[in-house]
Amino acid sequence: MNTKTLNFNWSCRHTWKKSAKNTAWCLLGCSIGDFGTILFFQVSQISFPLFGIMLLAIINGLITSIALETFVLMRQNFSLIKSFKTAISMSFISMISMEVAMNFTDYLLTGGAILNFWVVPIMLVVGFLTPWPYNYYMLKMHNVHCH
Repeated sequence: MNTKTLNFNWSCRHTWKKSAKNTAWCLLGCSIGDFGTILFFQVSQISFPLFGIMLLAIINGLITSIALETFVLMRQNFSLIKSFKTAISMSFISMISMEVAMNFTDYLLTGGAILNFWVVPIMLVVGFLTPWPYNYYMLKMHNVHCH
């Protein structure tokens, strides 16, 4: 372990706020593709295996999250290539953990691939809380400090 890891600080309010904002953007992007896919199959009643729907929801959530983050970074004057590479490299583990947590929560509470008024908020909270500490850690490890 290096000195930076040994002296890691989990109590920086600025970094918690910044990582919460980043996590919320990721959650928005993931939710669009994920919930859209589940809703499509729920409304259309197309016969498709449950885990197939959930896998498609995860994949579509990852795609929409990467697209949204790329767009947000481009608005901050990043090039398309740099925006896309940043979205993939810094957020992909966060997105995967978020997607798996949301879909696992859906599976545990409803049997899977079912959206209703009470499960969506729970899925969003779990989806937010799961990657948030990782996002904080990544911000701190890449020299983003409290001001």
